[in-house]
Amino acid sequence: MTAASLSAPISAAAPPVRKRAARRVLPGFNLTLGYTVLYLSLIVLIPLSALVFKTFTLTWDQFWAAISGPRVLASYRLTFGASLLAALVNVFFGLLVAWVLVRYSFPGKKIVDALVDLPFALPTAVAGISLTALLAGNGWVGQYLEPLGIKLAFTPAGVVIALIFIGLPFVVRTVQPVLEDAEKELEEAATCLGATRWQTFTKVIFPSIAPALLTGFAMAFARAIGEYGSVIFIAGNMPMISEITPLIIIGKLEQYDYAGATAVAVVMLVISFILLLVINALQGWQRKRSGAAA
Repeated sequence: MTAASLSAPISAAAPPVRKRAARRVLPGFNLTLGYTVLYLSLIVLIPLSALVFKTFTLTWDQFWAAISGPRVLASYRLTFGASLLAALVNVFFGLLVAWVLVRYSFPGKKIVDALVDLPFALPTAVAGISLTALLAGNGWVGQYLEPLGIKLAFTPAGVVIALIFIGLPFVVRTVQPVLEDAEKELEEAATCLGATRWQTFTKVIFPSIAPALLTGFAMAFARAIGEYGSVIFIAGNMPMISEITPLIIIGKLEQYDYAGATAVAVVMLVISFILLLVINALQGWQRKRSGAAA
């Protein structure tokens, strides 16, 4: 008998090899994904969908009249302009506070670290009342500033100060862990190669914390856009001057103009989503650039 005749029955009787389906390391993916989608739908998608559907009850002319009135446009300029300015200020000072907390040891460091989280725990209305009592004409600080021609309370400047107060923790708590995990060896190598402190910061440290800074900026900016409690007390709520967009929405709701209120809210939602999308794209580009450089 030949080798081919001996191997033929064996190969014919061998069962077909079945490919095992790829199994995930963590079980329960389908179940957890279903719960995640359900939860996000109940908490986020359905309320936002109701907002959009309510706006569709307006005609185009009614919609345009609701979102393009002089007071509404002035509130857009104040809300987005003050939020952008406050977020930029928080990026600089938030990085400075995070740097001090990570790189230095000093008496009272834990107290300072706890104070950073105070705007998280403090009710926004309390923050607004405190800032108003501090910066008003008869306040602890305002009584010395107003004779010099510097008026902060009941002006757009007061709105910016309130937004800086509530947005600072977002930047600090986003950048702080990244600074703690930064590799000190790279900084030491740059110093050994003759780099100055500024060159070490701009070429070694800043590229690694730039995505975290953008994330902190986005969170502080988004938080400032929707802020209401801490702003209404210090803003003065003067039409065309210090009236924010959330107050416009509240005013329309009090007048039972629900469709008009949702129209203004949809505009804020779309603008905020576009800005966050741009920031996320910048974050992705920064990460790819850092990975390519590494």
